[in-house]
Amino acid sequence: MLEAHAMASGMGGMRTAGDLVARMEMAKGMRINEAKEFVAKKLNVSIRELSDPIVMGAVRDELNLGLIQQMPDRPKGMEAKFRIAELLGIEINSVNRFKAKAGL
Repeated sequence: MLEAHAMASGMGGMRTAGDLVARMEMAKGMRINEAKEFVAKKLNVSIRELSDPIVMGAVRDELNLGLIQQMPDRPKGMEAKFRIAELLGIEINSVNRFKAKAGL
């Protein structure tokens, strides 16, 4: 967990795609390069663009994956996590618990 967190932070976390890469490392046991390739393919960007805050800001906004800056009418919190789980095809515990409690 420490290594995945360090790598995600090093990529910029939610400012770029570091949080998404870290999720793939933890959820699917991927190595960092494999996780970067997977996420880049899902987002339709190059591996290099994953760490570009300008490109990723536009991609995250377009795909409703959440941004650091809280903006009106933009996804945040659980809404962003729902979209991330759907896009990456992974299980996120908080999403599953929310669905169960809400009867979804």
